[in-house]
Amino acid sequence: MIKNTLLGIALLGLLSSCDKDDAPVETAKVNVIHASPDAPGVDLLVDNNKVNTSALTFPNATGYLTVNAGTRNIKVNAAGTTTTVINADLPFTKDKSYSVYAFKRLASIGAFMVEDNLATPASGQAHIRFFHLSPDAPAVTVGTLAGGTFSPVFSNRAFETQATATTNQGFTPVPAGTYTFDVRVAGTSVLNVPGVALAAGKIYTVFAKGLVAGTGAQALGAQIVTHN
Repeated sequence: MIKNTLLGIALLGLLSSCDKDDAPVETAKVNVIHASPDAPGVDLLVDNNKVNTSALTFPNATGYLTVNAGTRNIKVNAAGTTTTVINADLPFTKDKSYSVYAFKRLASIGAFMVEDNLATPASGQAHIRFFHLSPDAPAVTVGTLAGGTFSPVFSNRAFETQATATTNQGFTPVPAGTYTFDVRVAGTSVLNVPGVALAAGKIYTVFAKGLVAGTGAQALGAQIVTHN
Protein backbone atom coordinates (compact mmCIF):
# COMPACT_ATOMS: atom_id res chain seq x y z
CA MET A 1 0.00 0.00 0.00
CA ILE A 2 2.84 2.37 0.90
CA LYS A 3 4.55 1.56 -2.39
CA ASN A 4 1.36 2.30 -4.37
CA THR A 5 0.81 5.53 -2.45
CA LEU A 6 4.33 6.75 -3.21
CA LEU A 7 3.88 5.82 -6.87
CA GLY A 8 0.64 7.79 -6.98
CA ILE A 9 2.30 10.84 -5.44
CA ALA A 10 5.14 10.61 -7.97
CA LEU A 11 2.69 10.39 -10.89
CA LEU A 12 0.72 13.33 -9.53
CA GLY A 13 3.90 15.39 -9.34
CA LEU A 14 4.82 14.42 -12.89
CA LEU A 15 1.40 15.38 -14.23
CA SER A 16 1.56 18.69 -12.37
CA SER A 17 4.99 19.36 -13.88
CA CYS A 18 3.68 18.56 -17.38
CA ASP A 19 0.75 20.96 -16.91
CA LYS A 20 3.17 23.75 -16.04
CA ASP A 21 5.39 23.00 -19.00
CA ASP A 22 2.42 22.87 -21.36
CA ALA A 23 0.98 26.21 -20.18
CA PRO A 24 0.96 28.72 -23.06
CA VAL A 25 3.59 31.44 -22.89
CA GLU A 26 2.05 34.89 -22.44
CA THR A 27 3.37 37.30 -25.04
CA ALA A 28 3.19 40.91 -26.20
CA LYS A 29 4.38 42.66 -29.36
CA VAL A 30 6.85 45.52 -29.71
CA ASN A 31 7.90 47.66 -32.66
CA VAL A 32 11.20 49.55 -32.29
CA ILE A 33 11.75 52.74 -34.28
CA HIS A 34 15.13 54.43 -34.83
CA ALA A 35 14.36 58.16 -34.62
CA SER A 36 17.72 59.56 -33.49
CA PRO A 37 18.92 61.57 -36.51
CA ASP A 38 22.68 61.43 -35.87
CA ALA A 39 22.91 57.94 -34.35
CA PRO A 40 24.46 55.10 -36.36
CA GLY A 41 22.74 51.82 -37.13
CA VAL A 42 21.87 49.83 -34.02
CA ASP A 43 21.23 46.32 -32.79
CA LEU A 44 18.27 45.50 -30.56
CA LEU A 45 18.64 43.08 -27.64
CA VAL A 46 15.77 41.68 -25.58
CA ASP A 47 17.01 40.12 -22.33
CA ASN A 48 20.51 40.19 -23.90
CA ASN A 49 19.39 38.23 -26.98
CA LYS A 50 19.88 40.05 -30.29
CA VAL A 51 16.60 40.05 -32.21
CA ASN A 52 17.41 41.93 -35.44
CA THR A 53 19.23 40.29 -38.34
CA SER A 54 20.61 43.52 -39.81
CA ALA A 55 21.37 46.94 -38.35
CA LEU A 56 18.33 49.13 -37.69
CA THR A 57 19.07 52.50 -39.28
CA PHE A 58 17.45 55.94 -39.01
CA PRO A 59 14.50 56.43 -39.54
CA ASN A 60 13.33 52.82 -39.90
CA ALA A 61 11.35 50.38 -37.75
CA THR A 62 11.77 46.71 -36.92
CA GLY A 63 8.11 45.82 -37.39
CA TYR A 64 6.36 44.00 -34.56
CA LEU A 65 8.45 41.49 -32.64
CA THR A 66 6.96 38.99 -30.20
CA VAL A 67 8.32 39.18 -26.64
CA ASN A 68 7.37 37.39 -23.44
CA ALA A 69 4.99 39.41 -21.29
CA GLY A 70 6.40 40.93 -18.10
CA THR A 71 9.33 43.22 -17.51
CA ARG A 72 11.92 42.79 -20.26
CA ASN A 73 15.38 44.30 -20.48
CA ILE A 74 15.75 46.21 -23.75
CA LYS A 75 19.18 47.26 -24.94
CA VAL A 76 20.09 49.28 -28.01
CA ASN A 77 23.72 48.76 -29.05
CA ALA A 78 25.78 50.40 -31.77
CA ALA A 79 25.51 47.85 -34.58
CA GLY A 80 28.04 45.04 -34.39
CA THR A 81 29.41 46.14 -31.01
CA THR A 82 28.77 45.68 -27.30
CA THR A 83 28.50 49.45 -26.82
CA THR A 84 25.10 50.04 -25.25
CA VAL A 85 23.47 53.43 -25.86
CA ILE A 86 20.07 52.60 -24.33
CA ASN A 87 19.45 50.18 -21.47
CA ALA A 88 15.94 50.04 -20.05
CA ASP A 89 13.69 47.59 -18.21
CA LEU A 90 10.25 47.95 -19.78
CA PRO A 91 6.91 46.38 -18.76
CA PHE A 92 4.92 44.49 -21.41
CA THR A 93 1.35 43.34 -20.73
CA LYS A 94 0.18 40.15 -22.39
CA ASP A 95 -1.68 40.48 -25.70
CA LYS A 96 -0.87 44.20 -26.00
CA SER A 97 1.20 45.97 -28.66
CA TYR A 98 3.79 48.67 -28.07
CA SER A 99 6.17 50.98 -29.91
CA VAL A 100 9.58 51.93 -28.52
CA TYR A 101 11.24 55.00 -30.08
CA ALA A 102 14.98 55.64 -29.82
CA PHE A 103 15.08 59.44 -30.03
CA LYS A 104 17.05 62.64 -29.32
CA ARG A 105 20.57 63.28 -30.60
CA LEU A 106 23.19 60.59 -30.08
CA ALA A 107 24.91 62.53 -27.26
CA SER A 108 21.73 62.34 -25.14
CA ILE A 109 19.93 59.44 -26.83
CA GLY A 110 17.01 57.97 -24.95
CA ALA A 111 13.86 55.96 -25.49
CA PHE A 112 10.16 56.21 -24.80
CA MET A 113 7.49 53.55 -25.03
CA VAL A 114 3.83 53.93 -25.99
CA GLU A 115 0.96 51.49 -26.22
CA ASP A 116 -0.48 50.87 -29.69
CA ASN A 117 -4.25 50.43 -29.90
CA LEU A 118 -4.60 48.29 -33.02
CA ALA A 119 -8.40 48.03 -32.96
CA THR A 120 -9.74 48.02 -36.52
CA PRO A 121 -10.86 51.49 -37.70
CA ALA A 122 -14.50 52.03 -38.62
CA SER A 123 -15.52 51.48 -42.24
CA GLY A 124 -13.93 54.02 -44.58
CA GLN A 125 -11.65 55.35 -41.85
CA ALA A 126 -7.93 55.24 -41.11
CA HIS A 127 -6.29 55.91 -37.74
CA ILE A 128 -3.34 58.30 -37.38
CA ARG A 129 -1.22 59.86 -34.63
CA PHE A 130 1.77 62.23 -34.60
CA PHE A 131 4.98 62.46 -32.57
CA HIS A 132 7.39 65.42 -32.66
CA LEU A 133 10.88 63.85 -32.82
CA SER A 134 12.99 66.60 -34.42
CA PRO A 135 15.38 67.65 -31.61
CA ASP A 136 16.06 71.21 -32.80
CA ALA A 137 12.58 72.10 -34.05
CA PRO A 138 10.22 74.32 -32.02
CA ALA A 139 6.62 73.41 -31.30
CA VAL A 140 4.68 72.61 -34.48
CA THR A 141 1.13 72.28 -35.72
CA VAL A 142 0.43 69.54 -38.26
CA GLY A 143 -2.58 69.68 -40.53
CA THR A 144 -3.86 69.07 -44.03
CA LEU A 145 -3.91 71.36 -47.04
CA ALA A 146 -6.81 71.27 -49.49
CA GLY A 147 -6.37 73.98 -52.07
CA GLY A 148 -5.27 76.90 -49.93
CA THR A 149 -7.17 75.79 -46.84
CA PHE A 150 -5.13 74.56 -43.87
CA SER A 151 -6.97 72.33 -41.38
CA PRO A 152 -5.05 71.61 -38.14
CA VAL A 153 -5.05 67.99 -36.97
CA PHE A 154 -2.35 68.02 -34.26
CA SER A 155 -1.86 71.45 -32.70
CA ASN A 156 1.09 73.00 -30.84
CA ARG A 157 3.14 69.83 -30.39
CA ALA A 158 6.52 70.26 -28.69
CA PHE A 159 9.43 67.79 -28.82
CA GLU A 160 8.30 64.62 -27.10
CA THR A 161 9.05 63.37 -23.62
CA GLN A 162 7.80 60.09 -22.20
CA ALA A 163 4.98 62.02 -20.52
CA THR A 164 3.83 63.83 -23.66
CA ALA A 165 4.22 60.70 -25.80
CA THR A 166 1.95 58.81 -23.41
CA THR A 167 -0.59 61.64 -23.67
CA ASN A 168 -0.30 61.60 -27.48
CA GLN A 169 -0.31 57.82 -27.99
CA GLY A 170 -3.97 57.60 -28.99
CA PHE A 171 -4.91 57.42 -32.66
CA THR A 172 -7.24 59.89 -34.40
CA PRO A 173 -9.77 58.57 -36.95
CA VAL A 174 -9.72 60.31 -40.35
CA PRO A 175 -11.51 59.52 -43.62
CA ALA A 176 -9.36 57.36 -45.90
CA GLY A 177 -7.86 59.31 -48.79
CA THR A 178 -4.77 61.01 -50.13
CA TYR A 179 -3.62 64.07 -48.21
CA THR A 180 -1.11 66.87 -48.32
CA PHE A 181 0.27 67.31 -44.82
CA ASP A 182 1.71 70.65 -43.79
CA VAL A 183 3.89 71.28 -40.73
CA ARG A 184 3.76 74.82 -39.40
CA VAL A 185 5.68 76.87 -36.84
CA ALA A 186 3.83 79.95 -35.58
CA GLY A 187 1.60 79.82 -38.65
CA THR A 188 4.45 79.50 -41.18
CA SER A 189 4.88 76.33 -43.20
CA VAL A 190 8.25 74.63 -42.58
CA LEU A 191 7.52 71.26 -44.19
CA ASN A 192 5.04 70.21 -46.87
CA VAL A 193 4.41 66.51 -47.51
CA PRO A 194 2.08 65.91 -50.50
CA GLY A 195 0.53 62.66 -51.67
CA VAL A 196 0.20 60.84 -48.33
CA ALA A 197 -2.20 57.95 -48.93
CA LEU A 198 -4.12 56.77 -45.87
CA ALA A 199 -5.92 53.52 -46.67
CA ALA A 200 -9.21 52.45 -45.12
CA GLY A 201 -8.69 50.11 -42.18
CA LYS A 202 -5.02 51.05 -41.75
CA ILE A 203 -3.29 52.50 -38.68
CA TYR A 204 -0.39 54.95 -38.96
CA THR A 205 2.07 56.97 -36.93
CA VAL A 206 3.60 60.05 -38.54
CA PHE A 207 6.63 61.51 -36.83
CA ALA A 208 8.70 64.62 -37.50
CA LYS A 209 12.25 63.41 -38.09
CA GLY A 210 15.70 64.89 -38.63
CA LEU A 211 17.03 68.32 -37.87
CA VAL A 212 16.00 71.80 -38.95
CA ALA A 213 19.70 72.46 -39.57
CA GLY A 214 20.27 69.00 -41.05
CA THR A 215 21.09 68.04 -44.62
CA GLY A 216 20.71 64.86 -46.62
CA ALA A 217 19.35 61.97 -44.56
CA GLN A 218 19.33 64.21 -41.46
CA ALA A 219 17.19 66.96 -43.03
CA LEU A 220 13.87 67.85 -41.44
CA GLY A 221 11.15 65.58 -42.75
CA ALA A 222 8.30 63.26 -41.87
CA GLN A 223 8.28 59.48 -41.55
CA ILE A 224 5.26 57.18 -41.63
CA VAL A 225 5.05 53.94 -39.64
CA THR A 226 2.31 51.55 -40.76
CA HIS A 227 1.09 49.40 -37.89
CA ASN A 228 -1.10 46.84 -39.63
